[in-house]
Amino acid sequence: MNLTKQEMAKLIDHTILKANATEEEITQLCREAAEYGFASVCINPYHVPLAHKLLADSGVPVCTVIGFPLGASATAVKAYETTEAVKAGAKEVDMVINIGLLIKGQNELVQKDIQAVVDAAAAVDKSAIVKVIIETSYLTDEQKVTACKLAKEAGAHFVKTSTGFSASGATVEDIRLMRQTVGPDIGVKASGGIRNTQQALAMVEAGASRIGASAGIAIIAELS
Repeated sequence: MNLTKQEMAKLIDHTILKANATEEEITQLCREAAEYGFASVCINPYHVPLAHKLLADSGVPVCTVIGFPLGASATAVKAYETTEAVKAGAKEVDMVINIGLLIKGQNELVQKDIQAVVDAAAAVDKSAIVKVIIETSYLTDEQKVTACKLAKEAGAHFVKTSTGFSASGATVEDIRLMRQTVGPDIGVKASGGIRNTQQALAMVEAGASRIGASAGIAIIAELS
C-alpha cells in the first residue's frame, strides 16, 4: 500500500494521554497537528478547552477519552464526562468499555454502557463521533467479536483496539478480525504500540481507518 504523508496524516489521531502531560506539551501537540494535518488530537478531558481554543481555525478536531483507561467508571459518570467534554469542544470521544462485564458475559450492561455515551455525545452535538475501546489484550477472539457487535448495535462510529495502557496494543490480526466483524460501515481504530511507518501501513492494509499514536510525525516521516 502506498500512502502520501498527507494521506497518512489524515488517518492519525495525534496523541498524548500520559498522566504527566503539561500544558506546554498539549500546546505543542496542537501546533504539530495543525502543521501536519492530522485527523485529530487525542488528549485527556482536562485539556479539551485548551486544545479546542488552539485548534479553532485549523480544521483539526479535538478527540478525548472517556472512562479512561480502565473502563470501570459508572455508566452515569461516563455519560456525564462525555457531555462535559463535548460541551467543551470535543468532536470525538474514545470510551473504554466495562471490560469485566464483557468477560462475564453481561452483554446487555456493556451495550447500555456504550449507548449511554453515544446518546450523551449526540445530545450535545449530533455530529460527534464515538469510538469504543475494547482493550483487545484482555479478550479472547470470541469476546472481541462480541464487543465489536455490541458497539455497532449501540450506534458507535468506531471500534478501537486499545488504550495503550494495558499489557499490549494493536495487532494486525485483531484489526482484521474487528473489520470482518463490523463490516465496511463503521471505523476501526488501531491504537497501542504503533511507532513507525511499517506498522501503521500494516494496520491500514488489515482494515484500520484510523491510527492512534504519539509517534505520528515519525510515522509519516518515511512517506513521500
